[in-house]
Amino acid sequence: MSYFELVGFGPNGWGWALLTATGMTIAVATCGFLAGSIVGTLVAWGKIGGNVVIRSLADGYTTVLRGIPDLLVIYLFYFGGSAALGAIGSLFGAEGFIGVPAFATGAMAIGIVSGAYQAEVFRGAFQVVSRGELEAARSVGMHRWLMFRRIIAPQVLRYAIPGLGNTWQLVLKESALISVTGLVELLRQSHIAAGSTRRPFDFYITAAVLYLLITWVSTYLFQRAEAHSMRGMRRAS
Repeated sequence: MSYFELVGFGPNGWGWALLTATGMTIAVATCGFLAGSIVGTLVAWGKIGGNVVIRSLADGYTTVLRGIPDLLVIYLFYFGGSAALGAIGSLFGAEGFIGVPAFATGAMAIGIVSGAYQAEVFRGAFQVVSRGELEAARSVGMHRWLMFRRIIAPQVLRYAIPGLGNTWQLVLKESALISVTGLVELLRQSHIAAGSTRRPFDFYITAAVLYLLITWVSTYLFQRAEAHSMRGMRRAS
């Protein structure tokens, strides 16, 4: 069988399976990235705040999560969640291993890990915001929430886009680690197909091309978003 028949959409091809797995990869990476954005925003807010306890907890979070291997975090979430469910189930008479949903576990683990990196991205972007604008907003009596919504958030997001683009690339690669939980994403589907056909190179090189295609499209979208966010500043300059 030729390569194109093998990865095509014919009766003996693996095209639909690979396409479905690619969609799963994008889905789990997107959910993890969005969850990480929420976590990262809260942690960044804690790191730049004046409360010493909250700032220490936020610093500890980013230090620990960036120091532990991502695969270990996934294992902790998967087996830790299963152990917790098993303990709860034993209270109601259930016995044996209770698995947690692979998709939810993967998205949550990726979100927790990427949140540590996104927190630093948001914190760095906040440092670029003009302090003169913040002082001017305070001098006219602007409420903190209004100042955040109109001044801080738009500028932080503008300056954070390049860093968020890099974080997205990390999240996309981390999604391949979710295969250890049994989720059939792109890498696991390629592994299954390679084992079934005994042609590993064909499927792994196809997976590499699909990952690069997702990377190229997402990089283009982030570049467009960055260019759009900087239009007003370029006209003003």
